[in-house]
Amino acid sequence: MKLRLPLIPTLIVGLAIAAMIALGVWQLQRRAEKNAALAVYAQNLSKPGIDFPRLPVGDEYLFRHASAFCLDVVGWQTQAGRDRKGIVGWRQIAQCRTGAEGPLLLIDVGVTRDVNFKPQWGGGPITGTITHAPDSRTLIGQIFDHRPKTLMLIADLPAPGLSVTAKPDVSSVPNNHLAYAVQWFLFAGVAGIIYLLALYWRQKPKAQTGSR
Repeated sequence: MKLRLPLIPTLIVGLAIAAMIALGVWQLQRRAEKNAALAVYAQNLSKPGIDFPRLPVGDEYLFRHASAFCLDVVGWQTQAGRDRKGIVGWRQIAQCRTGAEGPLLLIDVGVTRDVNFKPQWGGGPITGTITHAPDSRTLIGQIFDHRPKTLMLIADLPAPGLSVTAKPDVSSVPNNHLAYAVQWFLFAGVAGIIYLLALYWRQKPKAQTGSR
């Protein structure tokens, strides 16, 4: 039995399958980009320290050691996290002025298990490891919002009453793009098979009736 392909439904399904394949190819490209970025991050671990970048930059400085000076603290953020012993608690993130124009400098000065803890730290020279600051954007929002994530410094030494926050780990950076690509290709294949089967079963009764 020869399948007859209706124009409009076939066009819609074809476009959907093409979009899925394109998303799979895009994920493969993202995988190559992520692998290159991970290589840079691993190299940053052994590079000499730098001054914390004040201008908006990308992720090329992630996991690099840096120093900064907090002129004074104008506010605090609290974020769930853990210290270097693996104890879960609340990270205390200082919002610092540096005396320069531009965004505030964010410094993670340590972890406490007391959700009501009030840090007693007024600023000064600080050294630590560069990582991403907490980002309130959703995963979908980040896809359409291409602004780079804000960078933050995780202090080498904690503020009084806090334990030092766990250092950022390169192995914790997700690289699931190959799995996502395979999923999109599978979705495309399944969609095509389902559509062909639907056409077959829809036309099969008509073929049998006509043969009697």
